[in-house]
Amino acid sequence: MAGGRGAVARLRVIWGIRLYRYLALLVTAAVVTGLVLGIRALAHEDRSCAPGVARPQDSDECVGVATTAYDFGRPQLRDAVRAIDRENARLKPGSYVTVALMLPYTATTPSTLSDIQHELQGAYLAQYQANHSSNGQSPAIRLVLANPGATGDHWERMVDQLVRMTKSSDRLRAVAGVGMSTDNNKKAVKELTLRGIPVVGSSITADDLANGQNGQDPFPGLARVSPTNTDEARALASFAKVTAGKALLVYDKPGDPYTRTLQQSFAKLIEGSPYEPQPFTPPADRSREGTTANTFRQITHLVCDTAEGTDTILFAGRHTQLRQFINALGGRGCQDRKFTVLTGDEGSYLTGEKDLDRSALERNLSVRYTALAHPDAWLKDTARTGGSKQDAEVLNGLLAGSGREPIGPIGSTGLEDGQLIIAYDAVQLAVHGIREATPDGRVVPPLADVGLQWPQVKGSLRVSGASGWICLDVHGNPYDKAVPIVELTPEGGSRFVKIAWPEGKAPGKECLPPS
Repeated sequence: MAGGRGAVARLRVIWGIRLYRYLALLVTAAVVTGLVLGIRALAHEDRSCAPGVARPQDSDECVGVATTAYDFGRPQLRDAVRAIDRENARLKPGSYVTVALMLPYTATTPSTLSDIQHELQGAYLAQYQANHSSNGQSPAIRLVLANPGATGDHWERMVDQLVRMTKSSDRLRAVAGVGMSTDNNKKAVKELTLRGIPVVGSSITADDLANGQNGQDPFPGLARVSPTNTDEARALASFAKVTAGKALLVYDKPGDPYTRTLQQSFAKLIEGSPYEPQPFTPPADRSREGTTANTFRQITHLVCDTAEGTDTILFAGRHTQLRQFINALGGRGCQDRKFTVLTGDEGSYLTGEKDLDRSALERNLSVRYTALAHPDAWLKDTARTGGSKQDAEVLNGLLAGSGREPIGPIGSTGLEDGQLIIAYDAVQLAVHGIREATPDGRVVPPLADVGLQWPQVKGSLRVSGASGWICLDVHGNPYDKAVPIVELTPEGGSRFVKIAWPEGKAPGKECLPPS
């Protein structure tokens, strides 16, 4: 019996050990599983950056629609973002509609971030004016920030959010801004407008990011406050008197919507030129340096090889490549010959560009570009129609005024690049469309009715912008919009030269596009 009891005891010990080990394994497995789930949960939570903004699984960029004082990790945007947030916080529930300012807030290049800062400042000033200086007109305007990513790669995620906001308490009624004329932004605008959201482009100029080309309207509900590249080229030609035998074309190959349509417009101006256009191939992300500086060094030799009397270079490219080209021209072998580089509104990015060799501008070289706006345009030009000093002074009063929120440093360059002015006008146009579409006795206009207002923005219903009159044709494009011709200066910044007109002269006082 004693032996039996001993065997039973030993079995109990053995089974006890096994049970202990089994339980220990179960506990360990549970702990490990809990840790894995916890890590996954934490990793999932870490994808969120702010309300409405998150990092997609395949990216570290914070993209989406920011509805709070979130500056996308860009300190220079902070003051303007906070000013917008405080203005939004003052609005009474049910009294407002939302306008989204679409820009690449996570950009990294200094010149692009500077432009974004100035567009934010201009948008806030237009919002402030709409909410405080419009004799109590309704609805009030709330601004939110829509970020498709630095190069627009996440436009689909952003568009889906914006569409949802049209049906929620946000009452989104328009998107303004857009940024550069790139392929991704073109896709975003196409999807936004096809899904019924009106869009007001601030600085987009590409002809194929506009309605009315060949009589087609691929972007229903799109309006723009800036001229197309074709109109800019026509204005430049009327000012500079470009002739085919005295001009050489340098262009981006394969190009993007902006550079391609600018190239095509320039090519028409010098049709029959004896000189073969000279291409360069930049990186896909045209804010990067790439190896184009080497190509430009070679092109400067060809510039010097042109016949005496050739004095104009038409440049169809983005601002990074324009800066490289100017720097290369500063070291050309024929510095005894005078040349003028003529280009589109990308030239405005160089007004505060630190990497630009400004000494090149002292070596028989001038660089002139078609600006979207300039602070001196209506203060110094004598045009009697198409805009006015009074309209420009409204914005200057807002800049100098007390009572509004601080929006961060502006300085002379902040106005010279034209971005603050053109964003102010874009939001002004959005507000105009929203309020014109709002039925009497109501606060919120039907979404579909906002974009229907664009064909009526002309004559006495025009928007008197700080950049000039905004009179839209039936396709939503500005008719005979003022085009300031601006020159980069060796001292830094830029110098206003003259206002040019796509039609060769200022519009009539009626500002009615012809049939």
